[in-house]
Amino acid sequence: MRRKRIGILTGGGDCPGLNAVIRAVVKASLFQHNFEVLGILDGYAGLVENRTLPLTEAMVSEILPKGGTILGTSNTADPFRYAENDADGKLKVSDRSRDALAVIKKLELEGLLIVGGDGTQSIALKLSQLGVPIIGIPKTIDNDLDCTDVTFGFDSALAIATEAVDRLHTTGESHKRAMVLEVMGRYTGWIALRSGMSGGADVILIPEIPYDVQKIRDSIQARIARGKRFSLIVVAEGAKPLGGDVVIQQTIPGSPDPIRLGGIGHVVAHQIQQCTGIESRVTVLGHLQRGGIPTTFDRWLATRFGVHAVALFAAGQCGRMVTLRGQRIESANLADAVRHPRRVNPTSEEVHAARAVGTCFGD
Repeated sequence: MRRKRIGILTGGGDCPGLNAVIRAVVKASLFQHNFEVLGILDGYAGLVENRTLPLTEAMVSEILPKGGTILGTSNTADPFRYAENDADGKLKVSDRSRDALAVIKKLELEGLLIVGGDGTQSIALKLSQLGVPIIGIPKTIDNDLDCTDVTFGFDSALAIATEAVDRLHTTGESHKRAMVLEVMGRYTGWIALRSGMSGGADVILIPEIPYDVQKIRDSIQARIARGKRFSLIVVAEGAKPLGGDVVIQQTIPGSPDPIRLGGIGHVVAHQIQQCTGIESRVTVLGHLQRGGIPTTFDRWLATRFGVHAVALFAAGQCGRMVTLRGQRIESANLADAVRHPRRVNPTSEEVHAARAVGTCFGD
């Protein structure tokens, strides 16, 4: 009798913990359920183009602490809006979801475990609605997927951002400058908020609270009056001024996520220098937040997510995404998980605590 065969793919941007979840899925499949696991290469691109890799215990040995993903990933491939060059080298976008379904049938996959953020899981939901048994596994440094308290990858990115705040503190204090750190997070402010709080930032700017540069000026001048001659400002890449819009670094035609944010740090630094006269410097942390080894927490969470995802498939509970609620690993309907992004609540206890210790949010 042929063993059940499941596929796993990692989609969207890379982040620490992806190899940990691949390892957990393979080992739980082999040891607990006697399933065969096939890795889909380069996210949904591998699913459309039938590029796969059989995953054995030996292949996932010693990958737990490694960053990145042994399967590769893509944050542009979408079977429903697949971008590729035609014979003339021109970019064309077409629906190749039927090709993806044909590959699933050809490979005799009885289910797919899809690891990714909101964009990846939104595509997973569409495949699920076409009859593909899907289990979603939430990863993103942005921490913006709903129905779970946290996604893996976030803690590792947060640790890197917090260390950057700490390092900027010493150089800012030495030179009496305003040090601006721009962090990722897209349209949510989780990385900025928690790294800013953990590093003692004086100003934290997040997408959920549009800022007034005059309020930032007032806060910095109040610090100067108290004898504080430097300031630390953490800015989420999706932060925007009152009545203004986000700063766009570039747009990528054909991509499921065509807008690339970036540049708000330079805008804020220029505004601070103009209105306060304090010399300002900018650090854009960028993809450093995605790289390197995962933290203990992310290894722990990714392992638990992977094991539970396989168990859900074995129980026939597909069309769901694994979640963390408190200390319990649970699951939620995929449609619920991608319906709304999980954003910082401006009136939350977390934001109140930051305000209570003197943090300015520019409002």
